[in-house]
Amino acid sequence: MDRAQLKEIQKKLLSEIKSTQLKVDEYTKLCKPIAPENAIGRISRMDAINNKSVIEAVLRETKNKMQQLQVMQNKINDADFGICIKCKQIIPFGRLMIRPHSKFCVQCAQ
Repeated sequence: MDRAQLKEIQKKLLSEIKSTQLKVDEYTKLCKPIAPENAIGRISRMDAINNKSVIEAVLRETKNKMQQLQVMQNKINDADFGICIKCKQIIPFGRLMIRPHSKFCVQCAQ
């Protein structure tokens, strides 16, 4: 991988980190506890609790993605950056642009 491609991937990583952090902040705000004194019906309260559970799951996944992005950002200058950790083949540049936190090539990721 040449320097121009690495710079593009680094820009993409920074962009993804920024947008993912915004999502983490948004989901964190949405995960506030549902107060029992809210004057909503029983079914509406159950829906609110269910929605909160879904948002908490999305928040966990988003935090995991953020962690992976930060790890890849720290490894971008390593000699093995862009190499599949399973088959040791080069991860295509296009895949890294779409999913910059990829540790696997397309075949090994399946």
